[in-house]
Amino acid sequence: MSQETLFLDSGQNQEAVPERKSRSRLGLVITGVVGGSLVALYAVTAPFVAPALRKICLPFVPATTAQVENVLGVLRTRSGTLVDIGSGDGRIVIAAAKHGFVASGFELNPWLVWYSRYKAWREGVHRSTSFHISDLWKVSFAQYSNVVIFGVPQMMDQLELKLTSELPSTAKVVACRFPFPTWVPEHTAGEGIDTVWVYDAKTFKSHLQHGTTTKTAEQEDTQDSHT
Repeated sequence: MSQETLFLDSGQNQEAVPERKSRSRLGLVITGVVGGSLVALYAVTAPFVAPALRKICLPFVPATTAQVENVLGVLRTRSGTLVDIGSGDGRIVIAAAKHGFVASGFELNPWLVWYSRYKAWREGVHRSTSFHISDLWKVSFAQYSNVVIFGVPQMMDQLELKLTSELPSTAKVVACRFPFPTWVPEHTAGEGIDTVWVYDAKTFKSHLQHGTTTKTAEQEDTQDSHT
């Protein structure tokens, strides 16, 4: 092999090295982008999918305009603190703040909480709103005088007990999409999926107290009959 041939082969090899490095870097970039996209996709979708794996599923379904209007309508004579249990993208909390409430939202999905905070800031109500990443079963709602809940039937009976034990007697509870199983609503508004049910804490707390008193009296009668 001549020196000229060796020189040409050496030059070609030297030109190929940067090309291979460039392709390698491009491959790493593509791998990183794809991997990052998958991680981001998982991070966004996991909080939506995860509830399906829990005993009680509380999926994110945005409130309709009619639902928001109905909630604000039944609370139009109310004021003070308001909490939206499962606040989603924050639209109920933000709308309530615009009507004078000091409003809070509790939501498990961190992406929705961050979005809600940004949206509240953009709408100019960030000073009268707060959003928390938290499980509703680990939070006390004793400080709130108005409660809004977009629940599912599987959780409503347990939530009845929780709210009955925690809320002050002056509180109002607004249930959207599904009513509570044993509470008697004070009144309703809207129709179909936009229906909201309004409950007076004084009523459902007194019913619980009456039921407890009746049960205690029956137990005493039973004990007396055995003596």
